[in-house]
Amino acid sequence: MKILAIDDQNLILMSISKRFRQLGYEVIRAISGMHGIANFDKYNPDLVIVDINMEGLSGLEVVKYIRNKKKSDTPILVLSGNMDEKTITEAFNLGINDYMKKPVSLKEIGARVKRIFNNEGHPNSVNIKTKQSTIIHKHCVGVIVPCYNEADRLDSEAFENFVRRNPGYHLCFVNDGSTDHTLGVIEELRDNNLNTISVLDLEENGGKAEAVRQGVLHLSKNSQLDFIGFLDADLSTNFEDFKDLAYTIEHSNYQIVSGSRIDRMGATIAKESSRKIISLSINMIIQYILGMGFKDTQCGAKIMTKEVAQNMFNKKFITRWLFDVEIFMRMKKFYGKERVKELICEQPLKRWVHMDGSKLSMKDSLKIVGQLTKIATHYSA
Repeated sequence: MKILAIDDQNLILMSISKRFRQLGYEVIRAISGMHGIANFDKYNPDLVIVDINMEGLSGLEVVKYIRNKKKSDTPILVLSGNMDEKTITEAFNLGINDYMKKPVSLKEIGARVKRIFNNEGHPNSVNIKTKQSTIIHKHCVGVIVPCYNEADRLDSEAFENFVRRNPGYHLCFVNDGSTDHTLGVIEELRDNNLNTISVLDLEENGGKAEAVRQGVLHLSKNSQLDFIGFLDADLSTNFEDFKDLAYTIEHSNYQIVSGSRIDRMGATIAKESSRKIISLSINMIIQYILGMGFKDTQCGAKIMTKEVAQNMFNKKFITRWLFDVEIFMRMKKFYGKERVKELICEQPLKRWVHMDGSKLSMKDSLKIVGQLTKIATHYSA
């Protein structure tokens, strides 16, 4: 049995193809609507899985071609993030067999395909055992992970499990001139996950600000990605919280969603007591400089649209560690003070834990006030 999978986001397409090949089906891929039509005519598939929102020829046009022009009753399963009732109704009126809304698990997609094929599993299928579902998300997200001497504490297994269970995510590890074996560790991760993990090697240590900036510039060239974010290598913010940030930006008009380590009921926010006092004091200064009531600009988990990423990271930052403040200062100058308040969302995390081995020392913290003064002067000019 042949399945034709049509989606203009290759990260998602590859994951669907891999799963159904494991289940014993022959899978033909198409990266666009036009490519999908050509492959339909060429291979005469037993089932078509198609996305709706594709550049050029949409999924609905593909369905019209199959049903109206070819007069084919080949089963069609729509897999899309489009929630518009009119679009869904039109798809069923055109004669599709099923409509699945992203996010959705590959396990559920497999069950729907099995039902379409009269509940008969493929005789050559592989029994896939996993404790957690693999989820197809609505959008593709690139995540920068800046690394400096992380060889001894980088949880390679956690990162690898994340990309395997979350098709549509791409991790870009940026080696910031590490002097230990960090480059070897992240290159091994990449080699085991060539389609979902990449490595950007910076020969000289330029600080977290430049590492993230270079990562953003690198991922901005990838047309497959809808959003770009960054996450600390020590996973002090975990993946579930980061996916919550992604969910917020997907379902809103915000341009940036920033994690916030607000200590509150129901959350696990663990900071050293001395750091907590210093953070509160510094944050008061930051709020004054920004002229906006941010509770926590310095959380290392943020996600943004590609437009913001390209506009806010096109020039070098003037500080090595306080680039988060600079991002918001640049947003303020670019969009205006009142408009920018509507574009940035500060979202509380459910968990944040200070990890041993953090590179920012207490001595560094005392230098922050001077750097904030430098930022205030630079961006008010």
